[in-house]
Amino acid sequence: MNDFGGLAFIGGGNMAAALIGGLIRRGAKPAQIAVADPSDERRRRLAADFGVATFPDNVRAAEGAEVLVLSVKPQQLRAVALGLAPKLAQSPPLVVSIAAGIPHAALGRWLGPGVPVVRAMPNRPALKGSGATALYAAAGMGAPYRRRAESIMRAVGTAVWVERESQMDTVTALSGSGPAYFFLLMEALESAAHERGLPFEVAHQLTLATALGAAQMACASAESLAALREQVSSKGGTTEAALAVLDAAGLRATVARAIAAAERRSADLAAEYGAL
Repeated sequence: MNDFGGLAFIGGGNMAAALIGGLIRRGAKPAQIAVADPSDERRRRLAADFGVATFPDNVRAAEGAEVLVLSVKPQQLRAVALGLAPKLAQSPPLVVSIAAGIPHAALGRWLGPGVPVVRAMPNRPALKGSGATALYAAAGMGAPYRRRAESIMRAVGTAVWVERESQMDTVTALSGSGPAYFFLLMEALESAAHERGLPFEVAHQLTLATALGAAQMACASAESLAALREQVSSKGGTTEAALAVLDAAGLRATVARAIAAAERRSADLAAEYGAL
């Protein structure tokens, strides 16, 4: 982390706090990090929890930063970026935006020419250090900038790159919204088991342990998800019977439609935010 020089966060909400904590655990020094946030309470908490410098003013926090992380709400980003642009023009830092839906072109327009920009789309499990983040940068972005941006996002989980910005809408539909899909399935499993007679707490614990175990098996295996599924599905057994019901109900087609709907909504929001 020492190669970053100064690292400034504009916005000190939950995701910024998760990133700051992850970076410090990976060796970043609190003295390297500054945070700007209008909330007195939030600034006090960040200073107490992490020992970082905090400011109510964005420009002061950005002073001397080599990497600037924009972690404000999408509808606030235009005003924030325009306010920072004169300062960034003097000595452009790498800017990493984790504001959902704001297109790269809009960021470049607001921040000004010559500012290297990376878009990042983390998801909510990043708050627990188990996030999945996709990153996008223009084709001309240099490798050192890419490494820096990736290193920041790896502090809270997995980070991967996409080649086309339009793929960020699919990322939003998959990993951005994806935790809710798994929570829904877990909720359905828990409820079904409870309705069949299991005490709620037993059903709840078994559901969580099963979901965690399945994910850990998939992460540890070099085999495909399909192969892992087949290993659990003995011919004529209970799993095969259950999967047959899910197949007959069109689970795969339903999931595909859900992803497509989320992707369309992400694209709509990107067009809306980018036109601000």
